[in-house]
Amino acid sequence: MLKTIVFDQIKRAMKEKDVLAKGVLTILKSALDSAEKEKGSALSPEEEIAIVNREVKQTNQALDGAKAANREDLIEKENAKLKLLASFLPTQLSEEEIVTLLTEAGVVKGMNMGDAMKIAKPILTGKTDGSTMSKVVKSII
Repeated sequence: MLKTIVFDQIKRAMKEKDVLAKGVLTILKSALDSAEKEKGSALSPEEEIAIVNREVKQTNQALDGAKAANREDLIEKENAKLKLLASFLPTQLSEEEIVTLLTEAGVVKGMNMGDAMKIAKPILTGKTDGSTMSKVVKSII
């Protein structure tokens, strides 16, 4: 279970006095705890991955803001956060692998974007981020 792994890494970060890792992991553990409390039962692996993906998305947005403001200190910090959060995600697929999976699943040229995404989401959730998924689906259709 992801929550116990995160908790173990928080303890290790505290022992090593790694402030950044402790902060990121604490936020992630808090998000996992609140989602579990809201659901009223243990989270499935897919739900845990969705929460990690949400944290990655928020960190990417912060990184974009730091780049726009030309703040090297924040850019470095956000990149470190991304690297740490990515370690909890399954291996991400390349665009070529995504194209192959989607064409095998029945996504074809001329298809409606909504219908194509209905096919793509269950196959690709946790294996790639939403923007990459959308970009590849658009390139196919």
